[in-house]
Amino acid sequence: MGTALVETLRGAVRFAGSRRGAPVTIRVDGVAIAAHDGETVATALLAAGLRAVRTSAIRREPRGPLCLMGTCQDCAVEIDGATDLACQRFVRDGMVIALVDGAGA
Repeated sequence: MGTALVETLRGAVRFAGSRRGAPVTIRVDGVAIAAHDGETVATALLAAGLRAVRTSAIRREPRGPLCLMGTCQDCAVEIDGATDLACQRFVRDGMVIALVDGAGA
């Protein structure tokens, strides 16, 4: 990519001219997290610095968003009371997310 296509903001790479959606607030394990309309839950969690969103069922090892297309299921979290994949759901203001201990999906 040419330098005209990207700009660096606080270590994040963005396409020049791209715009974020309106700010929204989600709650993750009771903590308010800033996000933007149009982002997936996985994107919002990663942008907030959360790399591990669940633990594996047997070894209780940390797992987090990996494929970002719904195949690996490593981003399984509880969203508004139901287990879902963070990479497949878009944030909305007031969304309540709980990190999962165990297999999740």
